[in-house]
Amino acid sequence: MAHSPTETSAGQRELFDSLVRLHADELKRIAYIYVHDHAECEDIVQEVFISCYKNLGNFRQESEYKTWLIRITINKCKDHHRKWNFRNLVYKPVIGLFKTGPSAEDKLMGRHHSQEMIVQISALPAKYKEVLILYYYQDMGVAEISKVLDQNVNTIKTRLQRGRESLKLSLERSKANGSV
Repeated sequence: MAHSPTETSAGQRELFDSLVRLHADELKRIAYIYVHDHAECEDIVQEVFISCYKNLGNFRQESEYKTWLIRITINKCKDHHRKWNFRNLVYKPVIGLFKTGPSAEDKLMGRHHSQEMIVQISALPAKYKEVLILYYYQDMGVAEISKVLDQNVNTIKTRLQRGRESLKLSLERSKANGSV
């Protein structure tokens, strides 16, 4: 039985509202790790949901909505990077973006570690950065990352390994220079 345009529209609005409630914070964290600016990440997530709303009727159910939204977010972040020269930006501190340990001291140390980790991840090439973000911050498996990024599973495994190595070297250099 065919639905009237009003029924379909109401169902889509309800689905859209649900997607915003379920995924907005998660998409903001992903965008923040890419652009390192709260205002910019808010703008990117708003663009993601505008795209989502416009294309909700065209969603082909080949993946989960979460996977689709993360893919849109990553693409919007890449577009943002193409528009701006980030070498001239100063990174702003991360406050309260990621939850840390239970005690105040643990929270402070965890926040410092998270800040340093985010700065180091942000400095990596995009192909490593996006895999590390999805693997560690979104708890996605290699197969799911492969779908989100539309890349071969072995490519994702290689990028994950190389990204970890690059991050480790970067953190060791940072520690040697006394910034950690």
